Amino acid sequence: MTWYRKPLCGFDLETTGVDPETSRIVTGCVVRYGGGQPTTARSWISDAGGVEIPAEATAVHGWNTEAARSAGRPAPVVVEEIITALTEAADAGLPLVVMNAAYDLTLLDREARRYGITPLTDRAVLSVLDPRVLDKEVHRFRRGGRTLADLCRHYVVPLAEAHTAEADAVAACAVTWKIAARYPRLQGMSLEELYRAQRDWASEQAASLRDYFARTDGKEHLAAGVRLEWPLIPAPRAGGPW
Repeated sequence: MTWYRKPLCGFDLETTGVDPETSRIVTGCVVRYGGGQPTTARSWISDAGGVEIPAEATAVHGWNTEAARSAGRPAPVVVEEIITALTEAADAGLPLVVMNAAYDLTLLDREARRYGITPLTDRAVLSVLDPRVLDKEVHRFRRGGRTLADLCRHYVVPLAEAHTAEADAVAACAVTWKIAARYPRLQGMSLEELYRAQRDWASEQAASLRDYFARTDGKEHLAAGVRLEWPLIPAPRAGGPW
C-alpha cells in the first residue's frame, strides 16, 4: 500500500515571531490523519517561556501575553510533551507532515536546547513531508502565494480556522494527501525516497528564492537570510542567540 493511503502525523506551532532561533511556542498540535480512521488531535498551550507576545503575533493567532500565561503550561513541559508525541508517531512509522518544516522543526529544536531537553532529531528517525516543498516541485511556475491558505484554496481543502495549530496541522495533512493523489509519481516513491528528494527540492527552491532577492531592487538585503537547509536548520554552536 502506498504511503499516502496510510496515516499521517500532522504538526503545527503558533509562536511569538518569525525567527525560529529566538521565537517561542505559544500553541502546538499533533494530529493523526487519514488511513481510514477518524482524525485525532492533541493540543498544547504554552506560557511562552515568560516572554512577551508581540502584538503582530497576537494579530495572527489571537493569543496575547496575558492569555498565554493564564491558560498555558510551563514551556519546558509543553516542549517535552510535544517532542514525546512526535517521537511516538515516528517510532510507529508515521511520516511527519509539517508546512514550512524548516521553521517549525527548527523552532522546536531550539526550544528543546533552550531548556536542556533532548531534541526530536536525537530521539527519532524522521520522515518529513512538507506540502510547501511538494507543491513547489509539482507546480514550479504557478503564480500566486504558497501559504497554507493559498494551498488550501488551490487543492480545495477547508481551512475554517487558519492560524490555530489544530486546523493548520489537519489542513497540511489534507493538502499533502491531495498533492499525492493528484501526482502518481509521488505515490510511487517510498517515504525514504521522497524525504531525500524533498531535501534536494527544498535546497533548489531556496537557492532560487535567494537569487531572486539578490537581483531584485529593494530586496537585495533579504538574500543573505535565505537558508538552504531542510527540514531543520542546524543549531548554532555554543553561545547562540538563545
